[in-house]
Amino acid sequence: MEVQKLPRTSKPSLSPTLAEIQKGVHDSQSDMISDYSTPVHHQVLELGHACSSIPPSNPFVLSFDNLTYSVKVGQKMSLPICGKDSSLDSSETGKKILLNDISEAAREGEITAVLGASGSGKSTLIDALADRIAKESLKGSVTLNSEVLESRLLKTISAYVMQDDLLFPMLTVEETLMFSAEFRLPRSLSKSKKKARVQALIDQLGLRNAANTVIGDEGHRGVSGGERRRVSIGIDIVHDPILLFLDEPTSGLDSTSALMVVKVLQRIAQSGSIVIMSIHQPSYRLLTLLDRLIFLSHGQTVYAGSPGSLPEFFAEFGHPIPENENRTEFALDYIRDLEEIPGGTKTLVEFNKSWQAMKNAKNRFSNASKLSLKDTISVSISRGKLVSGAPNDSNSTSSPVLSFANPLWVEVMVIGKRSSLNAKRMPELFGIRLAAVLVTGIILATVYYHLDNSPRGVQERLGFFAFAISTTYYTSAESIPAFIQERYIFMRETAYNAYRRSSYVLAHSLISIPSLIVLSIAFATTTFWAVGLDGGFSGFCFYFFTIFCAFWAGSSFVTLLSGVVSHVMLSFTLVLAILSYFPLFSGFYISRDRIPPFWLWFHYMSLVKYPYEAALQNEFHSPTKCFVMGVQMFDNTPLAVMPLSMKLKMLKTISTRLGRNITSNTCAVTGTDILQQQGITQLSKWNCLWITIAWGFFFRILFYFALLLWSKNKKR
Repeated sequence: MEVQKLPRTSKPSLSPTLAEIQKGVHDSQSDMISDYSTPVHHQVLELGHACSSIPPSNPFVLSFDNLTYSVKVGQKMSLPICGKDSSLDSSETGKKILLNDISEAAREGEITAVLGASGSGKSTLIDALADRIAKESLKGSVTLNSEVLESRLLKTISAYVMQDDLLFPMLTVEETLMFSAEFRLPRSLSKSKKKARVQALIDQLGLRNAANTVIGDEGHRGVSGGERRRVSIGIDIVHDPILLFLDEPTSGLDSTSALMVVKVLQRIAQSGSIVIMSIHQPSYRLLTLLDRLIFLSHGQTVYAGSPGSLPEFFAEFGHPIPENENRTEFALDYIRDLEEIPGGTKTLVEFNKSWQAMKNAKNRFSNASKLSLKDTISVSISRGKLVSGAPNDSNSTSSPVLSFANPLWVEVMVIGKRSSLNAKRMPELFGIRLAAVLVTGIILATVYYHLDNSPRGVQERLGFFAFAISTTYYTSAESIPAFIQERYIFMRETAYNAYRRSSYVLAHSLISIPSLIVLSIAFATTTFWAVGLDGGFSGFCFYFFTIFCAFWAGSSFVTLLSGVVSHVMLSFTLVLAILSYFPLFSGFYISRDRIPPFWLWFHYMSLVKYPYEAALQNEFHSPTKCFVMGVQMFDNTPLAVMPLSMKLKMLKTISTRLGRNITSNTCAVTGTDILQQQGITQLSKWNCLWITIAWGFFFRILFYFALLLWSKNKKR
């Protein structure tokens, strides 16, 4: 039987390349302007080396041998298939086998597509190759040019495009790609040339008409689904990776958009990259762009070869593909029919093994590079592959690539700039929080308006400070969704070394400070003079600093919990539950010496305790200011209803007994006495503030470790 060959699309014509851009890093400013100053006609920039039309003498070959992966399941548990890849269930061992002894190879310059029905293991195989499965759970080996591919190196030379488009909705297409370039491209490349790279990439992805359109989401109109998918691909190929993994990049797209996406992937492959993607059911036009197919069924390979060999394969198996029928549709339908009968696809799996052996398919990859992997990567970089973190010194004898493209301070600046731009585009988020603080401040100011220095005024002051400090923590809970909403974007970007986790934590901390200052000023100015607090301008400054420290500690605490708990409602419940206990043990409702010993530790853990005590010391710091004079000592007691003359007689009787003259003008309780009554004797007001600030830093450090431990994005 003569095999009908699929038509192949011609390779794109050559254009100015990344090699040419990188070569001019240290050119003069005038050269940069003359090369890239044309604003209207953006020339298409091929994603590869200058000699992409010439077969490389040192090609990359990604080989994976005997990949096996299984997960434990309950003996009586049945896991429904919900679009995610799963595989055959081994009830005897209590394991579900997702990959079963898969061996194949993918070559530079080609697109390898993994096909199969839902639950066949497509996405799991992509995850295994992209190092998204824990090493201890995955059996088998993955090598690049016959050398074991270490995780650190893989993160630097590869990119993974998720099935979901995880993008910031309020950034434009150009801004999204530019921020990715700032993260991925080395600092040695000037900003103008990074912009040229982004402009060329926009043309390459067919996004010129949408360059200034925001990405959008459910509440904001933005780009189309196909454009979103191409942007998702663009942010991961801006550094021109050697390995590109994609999980169903055409899922949910119409045929025209899907074709455009795969054409982009074809150009990436022809530029010197290995492209491996999963795809559900390609059309005939898409099939003409694919170089190699791997069909899976229940985690096993049922066919591996070129699209043109499919008719020959099924003809020799005894089920030839009818004329004028889509080959992949026939193959997938036939495989699905086999899965429904006893024995399943076992015969097809065995036939594929014998057919592969007969065709000696592995000779196809015999021309792999004879150089070491390190040297091959260095050659690829010298030919124009702008790998993220490539050393500036070409004579470097260490690793050919660095773990990160930029130093920490550059990453912090870029993350901060992006977060600030997002906040600027969504002012309602901060506006709602500011409004909540102002409304709370106005309510407190009117309820506690101009408190006096009577015993009742003292109690009202204590209640005001307790409620005011508690409010700063409760309003911090409103920022819970901030990190949770961008959690998966963070995981995608850090999974392949776009930036360090520490850079994210630092930037997240720094950009929160201006907003906390505004909130603190708003609350302090609304309440300080209206309530009639003591201390003048210096007292106001310390009061403002106390409120700011409370906001800082509260914001850091909420940030930590949002990093640990990924569900918004669960985070709200947990945060509010914990925050409700802090005022209870702060010393307002019950003094320290009255707290049971087994709960005393919570008193010192209470975040409300320290700013509350600082505010009280700021208010009652004077040992001479009197808050209870003469007959006022009878207030808040049953004797308060007695006539004034009777109270004066009682004062004389007390004076006689004590041998001390006590009149109606005698001071009985000073500010120092109030602090002692409240048990505030251990720490000074400044020490209370330093401890509050330290709590904030402590929670930020824990947040970093939480990201380090729980954001690995790897399957177990």
